[in-house]
Amino acid sequence: MRLQLALNVDELETAMDHYTKMFGVPPHKIRDGYANYSIEEPPLKLVLFEKPGAAEKLNHIGVEMFDHADIDETAARFEEANILGSVQKSTVCCHADQDKVWTKQAQGLRWEWYVINDDQPGREGSNTNCCAQPVKTAS
Repeated sequence: MRLQLALNVDELETAMDHYTKMFGVPPHKIRDGYANYSIEEPPLKLVLFEKPGAAEKLNHIGVEMFDHADIDETAARFEEANILGSVQKSTVCCHADQDKVWTKQAQGLRWEWYVINDDQPGREGSNTNCCAQPVKTAS
């Protein structure tokens, strides 16, 4: 597993230039208003959303998992702890088909735990706003 940071940036090209220099690797995927980096060292998935003037620079935090069983275990653990926000299976988000589990902590910070089913690096028309959707609060 690796940590994911999803950031809102004012200007995508400027941010990509900075993070490419900072981590020494080019983006893994670039789409209109969107880029992501799969960084080996440190193990990090960095996601950039072009949202000029966004009040919050941190969009959300994620945990990329590599086994579907981990998603099911995470959902069960969150449900038992009464912190499960939502479960999404085979949802196209950020230009990839994913299974994911969401939770939101008391102060509103959203966490996404996900596994990629199909990275679809050349496929256009994917929904980049899916991570911007509100996560239901567990009751």
